[in-house]
Amino acid sequence: MKKNQIEMYWDVGSTNTYFALKLIKPLLERYDAELRLHPFNLGYVFRNNNYELMKESKAKLRNRKRDLMRWAEKYGLPFSIPRQFPIKSSRALRGSLVARRHGVELAFVQRVMDRYWEQGDATIAEYAGLRPIAQELGLDPDAFEALAASDEIAAELARETDRGLERDVFGVPMIIVGDELFWGKDRMEFVEDELKRRILETSAA
Repeated sequence: MKKNQIEMYWDVGSTNTYFALKLIKPLLERYDAELRLHPFNLGYVFRNNNYELMKESKAKLRNRKRDLMRWAEKYGLPFSIPRQFPIKSSRALRGSLVARRHGVELAFVQRVMDRYWEQGDATIAEYAGLRPIAQELGLDPDAFEALAASDEIAAELARETDRGLERDVFGVPMIIVGDELFWGKDRMEFVEDELKRRILETSAA
């Protein structure tokens, strides 16, 4: 029987993606669902829309930080704001596509997110910081870096991002079930409702 599928567009620079990856786990287990990840170059999208996060008002940034800590406290997660923020995320995004070819994409993404949002490790913006993660997952670091830095993977990341834009993805995390889009870490209830609806629809068919 084909598994239920949940898609998620992500970027390592997104605080809310960190939380979404943690909070979606119970749904994956409860509904025997498969998570399909799509790297989305948020920096590219921001630049093309002339948006700069750190230029928002100080009051809004303070409130955003406090709200994130509320989420961490509520769910008992070791989240913290890294000293170095924002960072360039394209190398980590490329690395995930290499990891995909070896069947360890989700594990790679989880490690990258944890290193940055729990340990404050900004070296994951560079291949030097990603190589140890690749090695932990059984990949050859030299081969990993060479492929991640290739034109082939660069083009694949561009296609993933462009495809996301074609599907009306405007930010991350964007969670997709069928044709329904759910933006943000706080949409899990709606994601679950859609999963239930689709399961009932399939059972009745």
